[in-house]
Amino acid sequence: MSRRAAALHILVKTQKQCQELRTQLEQGANFQQLARKHSICPSAKRGGELGEFKQGVMAPAFDKAVFKGPELQVQGPVKTRFGYHLIKVLYKR
Repeated sequence: MSRRAAALHILVKTQKQCQELRTQLEQGANFQQLARKHSICPSAKRGGELGEFKQGVMAPAFDKAVFKGPELQVQGPVKTRFGYHLIKVLYKR
């Protein structure tokens, strides 16, 4: 049976911008508000919400961060062919 997860993410073009957003999150900024304002992914309209997805569906580096990393903690910058991501795993099963 394949594993599943749900996550939020913020996708930006540069590692520098990604790190700046991470710093804001560490200082208490709201993840979903930053996603709406800065993410270049269509999921920005939903505050970065990706919904539930199966392991192996996302880009390899993204998938590894989601399924090997901790829940409810911001991870990143994670580089994929799309850009740089900050990822917050909501749950895994």
